[in-house]
Amino acid sequence: MAATLCLKLLPKQGWLPLTQSVRHGSKAVTRHRRPMHILKQKLLAVTRYIPPKHVIPPGAYPTQTKQVQEDSPLKLLMTRNLNKVFQDCKMIAVVQNNACKAEDMILLKHKLHKHGISVKFFPNQVVRPFLKDSIYSNMTPLFIGPTVMFVSKEPKVKEMLSTLRGAPQMTLIGACIENTLLSAQGLVSYSKLPSVTSVHGELVSGLTMLTSHTASLLQRHPAHLSALLQQYVKQQSSEDAPEGAPKAEEAT
Repeated sequence: MAATLCLKLLPKQGWLPLTQSVRHGSKAVTRHRRPMHILKQKLLAVTRYIPPKHVIPPGAYPTQTKQVQEDSPLKLLMTRNLNKVFQDCKMIAVVQNNACKAEDMILLKHKLHKHGISVKFFPNQVVRPFLKDSIYSNMTPLFIGPTVMFVSKEPKVKEMLSTLRGAPQMTLIGACIENTLLSAQGLVSYSKLPSVTSVHGELVSGLTMLTSHTASLLQRHPAHLSALLQQYVKQQSSEDAPEGAPKAEEAT
């Protein structure tokens, strides 16, 4: 009996599994989803549910108010003084301060004061907002870093340049001369121009020379005509006089 069971359980020679694979033919997908009609799209868009916004009751959160920062009285005073400087002075030069010592700065102030030039110190936080809203807005790029202003009521560029030669710590950046912005090289060219008094003298001398030349030209023809007439009168008088009578020239 055990042998019979073993023969039944052991696979026979040439035994095949009972499962068989059946091959089915693959079908191509020929049906696609049809596009939705435009009217149906519009209807779905109109009837789409839009949830209401969450309404926050008033007073639930504190209101955020912008704090307006008012200028300090010192800043207002410095802005007023700066405005007065730009109104009264015709020369405003911007100089960069490269770690100049206090003693050298005092000596430089004294030398500039002899020529009527003052040294003004204004922080860039005051100068830049003032220039931004004024006609001198083109001077704003000059005020970068530690800067000093040399101001005078009359343009004294030559004196300022000669004084700055003895202060290597001070570097001239630019200046505004009679509402005209000039670079450092432009200030050097401006200093080489003659003074207004000499220009006025040259202009007056030129006009006087032209006037005198014009007057001489205008008087030349009448004087020549007068000389010719006088000569003609003398010739006529000598011809009309009798032969025995002495001539007017001999009588004299």
